[in-house]
Amino acid sequence: MTGDVLPIFDASTIVLPDDASCIITVPITLDIASNHGVVVASKNRVLDENYSLCMVDNLLQKPSMEELIESQAILHDGRTLLDTGIIAVRGKAWVELAMFAYSWCHVMIQELLESRNEMSLYEDLAAAWVPAKHEWLKRRPLGKELVNALGGRRIFSCCAYGLSFLHFGSSSEVLDHLNGIYSGLVCRRHLCYVPDTTVCDIAPSAVILSSRISPGVSIREQSLVYDSSLSGRIQIGSQSIVVGVHTEGACIETQNKIGFVLPDRHCLWEVPLLGCMGTVIVYCGLQDNPKMYAENGGTFCGKPWRKVLLDLGIQEIDLWSSLDARDKCLWTARIFPLLLPSKMLSLGMWLMGSGSLDCKEMLSMWKSSRRVSLDELHHSIDYPRICESARNHHADLASGIAKACMANGLLGRDISELCAEILQRDNSGSEVCKELLSLCPTPEAQNPGVLPRSRAYQVQVDLLRACRDELAACALEREVWAAVANETASAVEGIQDSISNSSVGTNCKPDSSTYDSISFQSRTAVIELPVRVDFVGGWSDTPPWSLERPGCVLNMAIKLEGSLPIGAEIETTEHPGILILDDAKNQLYISDPSSISGPFDKDDPFRLVKSAFLVSGIVHHKILVDSGIRIRTWADVPRGSGLGTSSILAAAIVKGLLSLMREDESNENVARIVLVLEQVMGTGGGWQDQIGGLYPGIKCTNSFPGQPLRLQVIPIVASPQVVQQLEQRLLVVFTGQVRLANQVLQKVVRRYLRRDNMLISSIERLAALAKIGREALMNDDIDEIGNIMLEAWMLHQELDPYCSNEFVDKLFAFADPYCSGYKLVGAGGGGFALLLAKDHCCAQQLRRAIEDSPDLDVKIYNWSTF
Repeated sequence: MTGDVLPIFDASTIVLPDDASCIITVPITLDIASNHGVVVASKNRVLDENYSLCMVDNLLQKPSMEELIESQAILHDGRTLLDTGIIAVRGKAWVELAMFAYSWCHVMIQELLESRNEMSLYEDLAAAWVPAKHEWLKRRPLGKELVNALGGRRIFSCCAYGLSFLHFGSSSEVLDHLNGIYSGLVCRRHLCYVPDTTVCDIAPSAVILSSRISPGVSIREQSLVYDSSLSGRIQIGSQSIVVGVHTEGACIETQNKIGFVLPDRHCLWEVPLLGCMGTVIVYCGLQDNPKMYAENGGTFCGKPWRKVLLDLGIQEIDLWSSLDARDKCLWTARIFPLLLPSKMLSLGMWLMGSGSLDCKEMLSMWKSSRRVSLDELHHSIDYPRICESARNHHADLASGIAKACMANGLLGRDISELCAEILQRDNSGSEVCKELLSLCPTPEAQNPGVLPRSRAYQVQVDLLRACRDELAACALEREVWAAVANETASAVEGIQDSISNSSVGTNCKPDSSTYDSISFQSRTAVIELPVRVDFVGGWSDTPPWSLERPGCVLNMAIKLEGSLPIGAEIETTEHPGILILDDAKNQLYISDPSSISGPFDKDDPFRLVKSAFLVSGIVHHKILVDSGIRIRTWADVPRGSGLGTSSILAAAIVKGLLSLMREDESNENVARIVLVLEQVMGTGGGWQDQIGGLYPGIKCTNSFPGQPLRLQVIPIVASPQVVQQLEQRLLVVFTGQVRLANQVLQKVVRRYLRRDNMLISSIERLAALAKIGREALMNDDIDEIGNIMLEAWMLHQELDPYCSNEFVDKLFAFADPYCSGYKLVGAGGGGFALLLAKDHCCAQQLRRAIEDSPDLDVKIYNWSTF
């Protein structure tokens, strides 16, 4: 990707040629083409719905209308092909390119450095595959070598009709992107110090990134300040850009109270130079074209060159040594002085047209100074110093923010991200992290209602890792998960004590002396439950998110192959102890129920049942004084299905145990108890699985943080037609790919505990989509459910990039022409997929196509709503 565009397109729909190079193009209007590279494609082409493929006849750079016509670059619809700078090289063409690079790399770089010439991946490399450009290329540095090595092959143009892009070709375009139709997506403050609004004037629409702003600074609307430190009496006008400028200690003397003014629609940079040349401050107008000749409309700071020279008293000979008009432009003008920063800023104001400075004094100072042009600057930039200065600047900002977060805040920032910035600094970065660790508040000293202990422990873990103490970090990480479990138990009314006892392994037998004589009573509970499929909202139900922020999930209870696949049969026995049997023919006898205590081994096949005995409280109940218990469980669902099997089975067991004890077996109580059970097991799940299995039909469930956690289950009373459409259009497909949800869950929970901003915004969007989906179902709009599923699947892949895999991508690409939406259920990574067809006919066609495909080893289940 050699161009200055940020593209978005579906590469999987494009078929690239074998053993050849190919440049991705997109149709654009001629007015845009005049500022970009254009590809002239052959009239013979391979056409497809998503792309067209043809040979490249020529490459044009910022062509005029005459050049476009003469080169026959205009398409039949009046547009032309934009060169995106995205080049794909495959097969033998790739081998030739790699061998050329391997053989000539060091020689070429050395020759370029010694000759102070340049070669361009954007122009020179692509031109090697275009015969019409060979004569031009041979006159370029190392052009003959490129032609000899690569010129035997042609490059193709692949026109991607669905491609859209953001172009970053000029400062003006950058501001357009920040303040135009995408402004709602722009973070306007990041890694920056901004003082109180009573001591500075910063417009809300200004974008300030990686910068320190001191009191007294003014920044007007829609401006961008990046990687800078601004102090003193400075005003930045509207729609202006400031990059890499550091004004500490720069005292600018003027005839008014303002020290330095950057006018509206201007750019200001500070650039370090090689050797002992220090830095140079560069400025120009936002719309200035550096390469446009002075006599052909060229400007400086928005004014024609003739007016600039007249107003300032500067002669052409002061700027350009050449008499050729084609050499007279901003690019070659020796206009930028090399002086102390304060004097460069003063001269900058004068050159930009400020009337507050003594013109004679400024002109004399400017003429006597050493000056450079943009062209000279281009060859003299100290790139290592730019990188080092930026790293140190970002590290200092991150360090200050982290210290303030420790001393004054509630640890609301992503400390691991700040530490990553701090460690970019020279050797002092690790010392700063050690200092932060010493400042870190102890979890025990904090109010858990304000700063949860799980978050406080996670901050310590992140700091220990930043200090490279991995052993201590791993040891403390156990406290993080224990804190999450305790916080979950605290949020579920009435069972916190039993969880606290179980977590430390307290053995407490039910004492028969405390109960009246109890004769054996035969009791039996048989609980059968459906599985659940989730449309959207998962992750917002998971602790600690659901304990601290509202959640919302839209899901549905379903039967598979006409039956309820999950169940438990529990009965009392005259013999003491507990006998556990499962559908895999495993069995376990526990003679002393009070010996059950956590934590449980993750490989223990009975840890779910044992956890249910703990959280239900039955191990301390009088029913076990003169009775035993026999429990049999089953789940006729593939392991790792993503259908909420383990939580729903836990719900069946807990509901059965509560029934035996004659306790509250309401769905709401069972759902909350299972939420704690997941923490005791160490799987850390949320509430949506048990809600999905306990409550029938389609429902939208909201959770509200508090003591206790409150769940609000809203049944979706959809019309019979909507239910029928869903059952006809929705395919429930087992992919055969198995992955355990807790492996995904720990990664996502860890990101939340770190306060990862991207994760937080993604989960907030998932919860919002659940509410939108509820309205869609109420309005009989199943197509909108498809759109929601697609967006949810995209968000799930942001939360965990491994929630999909090559086979799943292949299945979805196969199903895409038939579908309005698709996603994996649950946490993803495998298990079941939902394919929502466009209509009943498409569903039947898709089912037949999948069953007939030799490449898709999947099983489609018959299902119905429960």
